[in-house]
Amino acid sequence: MIVLIVGDIVGRPGRRALSETLPGLVEEFSPDFVIANGENAAGGSGITRETAAPLFSAGVHVLTMGNHVWNHREAIPYIEEDTRIVRPANFPSGSPGRGANVFVARDGVKVAVINLQGRTFMQPIDDPFRTGSQLIETLSQQADVIIVDFHAEATSEKMAFAHYVDGGVACVYGTHTHVATADEGVLPRGTAYITDIGMTGPSQSIIGMRPDEIIERFVTGLPKRYEVAGGPTMLNGIVLDIDESKGLARSIQRVRRDGS
Repeated sequence: MIVLIVGDIVGRPGRRALSETLPGLVEEFSPDFVIANGENAAGGSGITRETAAPLFSAGVHVLTMGNHVWNHREAIPYIEEDTRIVRPANFPSGSPGRGANVFVARDGVKVAVINLQGRTFMQPIDDPFRTGSQLIETLSQQADVIIVDFHAEATSEKMAFAHYVDGGVACVYGTHTHVATADEGVLPRGTAYITDIGMTGPSQSIIGMRPDEIIERFVTGLPKRYEVAGGPTMLNGIVLDIDESKGLARSIQRVRRDGS
């Protein structure tokens, strides 16, 4: 099976880039399943019902999240309600929503999507390694394929988790830093890995935000509220070729497409 995964969607430009470029990617790769990270879809931070709707309408089957998932209070009941949204599973017990779910892709293949959040250089949270391994053990009895979005800052933490679960899932891919890395490959036991799949949003920006505001923060050290940049857009992501009979990857390919 073919799975297309789209990097962090940033604000209105990211939503536009997805709508413009996803149809061409679907025509080119004929994916059986589409995942996107939506934790920055609403104004560059968080998600709402209104900003999620056009992403699903464009052809996304599942939205994963990250550390900005709760930034819009009105999104909390929506995240609890919509089973297509998966937030980090290692949030404390009792958090709204779900950290993993099983979906049915084309031809009836069952795909489990897990979202985890790292702890290095990020807010305190439960252990993603133990949480992830427990979920993988459970979901391996329910799904043909397991895919993990590991939302984290530290490269080493993402790599460590991928090697920790190598052979138990089809793919571990990193999100959060918004910069696509060139280390994609298949690990020895069959798990595809990439440290970060990049972002979908304004290409002339600093991780999606206006460069002048980011520069001002670095130069002056003063707090600054960032705004999503304008201008031309890009979509970053990966395409996976998975042997669903084994639940392991055949290949992983980076993709980037420019939008308007």
